Amino acid sequence: MSEGLKQTPLYQHYVDASAKIVEFGGWAMPVQFSSIKEEHNAVRSNVGLFDVSHMGEIIIEGPDAAKLVQYVLSNDTEQLTLSKAQYTALCNEHGGVIDDLVIYQLDTQRYLLIVNAANVEKDYQWIVDHSQDFDAKVENVSSSYGQLAVQGPNARQLIQAQVQDDISDMKMFEFKKEVELFDKKVILSQSGYTGEDGFEIYCDSADVVAIWEKLLSLDVVPCGLGARDTLRLEAGLPLHGQDLSEMITPYEGGIAFAAKPLIEADFIGKSVLKEQKENGAPRRTIGLRMIEKGIPRTGYTIYNLEGKEIGEVTSGTQSPSTGHSIGMGIIQRDEFEMGKEVIIQVRKKQVKAQIVKKNQIEK
Repeated sequence: MSEGLKQTPLYQHYVDASAKIVEFGGWAMPVQFSSIKEEHNAVRSNVGLFDVSHMGEIIIEGPDAAKLVQYVLSNDTEQLTLSKAQYTALCNEHGGVIDDLVIYQLDTQRYLLIVNAANVEKDYQWIVDHSQDFDAKVENVSSSYGQLAVQGPNARQLIQAQVQDDISDMKMFEFKKEVELFDKKVILSQSGYTGEDGFEIYCDSADVVAIWEKLLSLDVVPCGLGARDTLRLEAGLPLHGQDLSEMITPYEGGIAFAAKPLIEADFIGKSVLKEQKENGAPRRTIGLRMIEKGIPRTGYTIYNLEGKEIGEVTSGTQSPSTGHSIGMGIIQRDEFEMGKEVIIQVRKKQVKAQIVKKNQIEK
């Protein structure tokens, strides 16, 4: 299965654990260790552990690093601090999302970007191509980093018992550098992709196996990409390549909070995003819940009840937490109404669904 695919340092552990391995973004990754439902429920009720070392890491540093990150990213990077990260987007000139990512300011002139695995080379090249007028160095350091995610209502308690630093009050996207975890120095970030409390651990790639083994010894459930997908979909979190793309802007893709086109600084795509902020985007992302039997899958057509094509499904699954078939889609803005019924073409059948909030497990 793994022939020609990249492997994280934990690949042999997947094999030894008899995990089901699939291709994802050019990597051989575990889709499940036990069952997707079991792993999903562990994260919702207790704590689960994910290897996300396939994610990419790009460092931008130098005298103009702050100016460069602002120029290539859609959020207001002046809001970054040495303890507060930010979710943002790399946009093209048309406002389309090249990638969504998280940025950490590691020092006054040094930034770390966490990008999607399938987009690392593309993102890196895009930033390099737009860095010519800036005194800053751009480096793809993905092979140097390991990344683990500890997610679930008991994640904080579990991590707190292993570190000296007080993490009890850490809020979303706050982070601490140089945290000692199992005698290894890590960056500890209060973040994740599940809709639960949790932490992401960035470490030296040489340390990731030892940290994984120590966490597993604490009876944490190892989880694969299958549960990661059902968890993020229930929480209404977008996946680039499906819910976000170079043809979808932050305003259309439901991540308007990651675009700040009214700031003074210029950035790529700003004029299009400013226009969409002021006048509305032509499309919008919706949550979907099936009324009739069927699972909405990526690319399925969405119609209104009059039979007019109004958009398409971008992601869909059977939700372990709610028992419903759920999804996300993108439709024409003037067709949006919360609670409205729509029709989804599921193979040869037309099946009824309802427009709902994207986050279907909001507490």
